[in-house]
Amino acid sequence: MAKEEKKINIKNSNTKAGDKVEEKVQTDTTKKSEADNKEEKTDKKSAKENADAEKDKEKTDPLEEANAKIEELKDKYLRSVAEFDNYRKRTLKEKADLILNGGEKTITAILPVLDDFERALTDKNEDPKAIREGFELILKKFKKTLTTLGVKKIETKDKDFDTEFHEAIAMVPGMGDDKKGKIIDCVEPGYTLNDKVIRHAKVAVGQ
Repeated sequence: MAKEEKKINIKNSNTKAGDKVEEKVQTDTTKKSEADNKEEKTDKKSAKENADAEKDKEKTDPLEEANAKIEELKDKYLRSVAEFDNYRKRTLKEKADLILNGGEKTITAILPVLDDFERALTDKNEDPKAIREGFELILKKFKKTLTTLGVKKIETKDKDFDTEFHEAIAMVPGMGDDKKGKIIDCVEPGYTLNDKVIRHAKVAVGQ
């Protein structure tokens, strides 16, 4: 009888222990589930907060946007002013250089003619014909140099008087109707530089 009671007590003890273990497992499972739910809620909350922050960034304050635009335009304006100032200084320098050294090309071109004149003067040849031929060659070379520089002689022979190119210094009467308004004689030739008159031809005109 005592043995049976002992067995019953052991059995009851085992049952209670099992119930406690099962209850503990259930408790742990419940706690874990609650923790997981809490963590999930936290993640969702963080994601929502991040989304709200992004929306707030997108919704820029109109005043801030206007100020940013003003700063951008101000920067572009300052850059443009600086570029224009640099351009102006560069242009003024180029203009000054042109004024000071604009004749460099012309001088360089006529220096060989000057050399020819100096050689002609030092030549001991006394033959008038040879001297004349030498100066004619120098003159021909000089005229060719002027042509390369854009200088052209204004034509006057048998031309109608034109105030654009000619300057009348004398009127010659009694030349006949066919000579009226015509150039009779050229006292001083005129020249153009790149088609621009730099000296009018001084002429006598039939009246």
